[in-house]
Order: sequence, then structure tokens, then C-alpha cells
Amino acid sequence: MPTNLPAEYYEVEERYKAATTTADKITLLEELISTIPKHKGTDKLRADLRRRLSKLKTAAETKKGASQRKSPYSIDKEGAGQVAVIGPANVGKSALVAALTSANPEVADYPFTTQIPMPGMMLVDNVQVQLVDTPPLSRDYAEPLLLDLIRRSDMVLLVIDLQAYPLEQLEETLALLQENRIVPDHMQAEGAEERRTTLVPLHVLVNKTDDESLDGDFEALCELFGDECPMLPVSATTGRHLDDLRQLVYERLDIIRVYSKPPGKDADFSAPFVMKRGGTIEEFASKVHKDFVEGLKSARVWGTGVHDGQMVGRDHVLQDGDVVELRL
Repeated sequence: MPTNLPAEYYEVEERYKAATTTADKITLLEELISTIPKHKGTDKLRADLRRRLSKLKTAAETKKGASQRKSPYSIDKEGAGQVAVIGPANVGKSALVAALTSANPEVADYPFTTQIPMPGMMLVDNVQVQLVDTPPLSRDYAEPLLLDLIRRSDMVLLVIDLQAYPLEQLEETLALLQENRIVPDHMQAEGAEERRTTLVPLHVLVNKTDDESLDGDFEALCELFGDECPMLPVSATTGRHLDDLRQLVYERLDIIRVYSKPPGKDADFSAPFVMKRGGTIEEFASKVHKDFVEGLKSARVWGTGVHDGQMVGRDHVLQDGDVVELRL
């Protein structure tokens, strides 16, 4: 039976054949179906086009759902910096993160307790820093997404257990990182740029150094490993040197705190603006409000290297603890 299709059908069909995106094809198919006269001669054609439309819509919904399912390793950075806490199984990473933040990672004596990364916020001098507890890192469990998380982090804390072959844990983990082109920034190797190596600020935490009786073991470890990696003895159980750890992270992130002072009012010291060291007045203004940079007329600074209330220019470099008054 003849279909007797109108000229409009063929015009829309040409546009449908030229369409490159699923969304455009869906729109044009719906338009195409609407141009077809409804009689017995077009029943088969309309049924075929509806099936084609249904498949396209199903594919589009599947793709949309997949894109909305975010990987657990894609953790948005929060606070002054993102610090990945890594290491072999059962060295106490989760216990350290729990002791330093409000996060509640599962802590147990058996290995591989942590299955996916878990972030928590650590407070250091009114500054929030994000710590990310990670699954164990080993040759049997070198998840590519975990390695990507390490590459993206602003700093890495490598945790080893003083009471369970610490030298072997340290050497194997560093070797695994280097095999995957991740190198501590103080261990830069020749040709790193050509090999697309990622340099990361890394510090070793020697966990389970619970009291002074274990300091000798820590010192022996330092002598065996030499000066290849900076180390800090800590204890998630007793809290030993955790304050030193907080300060260490703050310093290695290379950040400063700057306080805003509205004209005629006192500075708010409870909520500092966090900037990378070397930041300027202009960069500070953009942090306070995106429109402030264009309208900025002058600024006064109280702090390091200036007289109290000294007028400064846009390119003035700020120091940790400076108070800034922006005038628009």
C-alpha cells in the first residue's frame, strides 16, 4: 500500500540523516513522525520510526545516568588543600585520619578495611585542610584511580608502621609510586619532564611510635634510609606528635592566612582567607569578591614588613597573618 508521504517528510528526513548528536536525532525523529499521514499505508513506517526513537531515548538516558554516577575517587577539593593519606595495608591510615578529623573511617586490625577513599577536614590555626583516607597501596592493589587521586593531591602523607618492617614498607611503596611516574618533589630524577613524571610534596609518617621508648627504633630507621625522605614519628593511638603533624601539613602546603578588615571596623580573625604564599593584594581582592578587583581604588595593610595601616599597591605581596582593608 502506498505511503503518500508529503514533501515535508523528506525535508525533515534529510536533516535527520545529517544529525550528529543523539539529542538532535531524537528531536528530528519526533518531528519526522509528526509529518507522516495516519493511514494503513504508513502503519509499518510509523512503527519502525517509533522503535528507533525508543532506542535512542533509552541510550540517551543510560548515558546520562552513567555520567551522573560519580567515581568515589573523584573527590572535590575543599579547604586550604587536599592531602592524600596513603600507605600499605594495616599501617593505621584510617586511625590517623580519625584522630585528626571529624571523619569516621572504619578502623580495624585486619587489612583492606578501607575500600574507597574517605575525606575529612583537619583544623590547623583556623584553616581547614582536607585529608583523604585511601585504600591500601600495594602491587596487588594499585588501583589506577587511586594513583590519579595521588597525582591530583596538593600533598601526600605516606604512612608506615614502625613495628612491622617499616623499611620494607617504605621502599616498596616509593618504588611502586615511581614505577607509576609519581615521585616525591625532593627526589627529582633526570629526564622526569620527558617521562611525564608527576612530582608531589611527600612526607613520611612513621606511625605507632607510641612513646619515647620507641624513639631509638625511629632513629635507626632514619639512619638506614638516609636523607631520601623526610620523616615524622607519630601515633594515632596516643596522639603523639599530632600537633607537629598539623603544623607540618600547613607549612608544606605553602599557604598563608590573610584577614579582611572592613573600613571603620575591626578585622574578623575567625575566618581567614587562605592564599598561596606570594599572593598579592589584587589576588586577595578577587577572593573577597570577584567584582572587587575592577573597582579596587586602594588598600591598607597591617602586618609584616609594613607600617600599621600602610597604603599599598595591587602588586604588594602579602604575608601570613596580614590584615587588609580594601577601599573601593
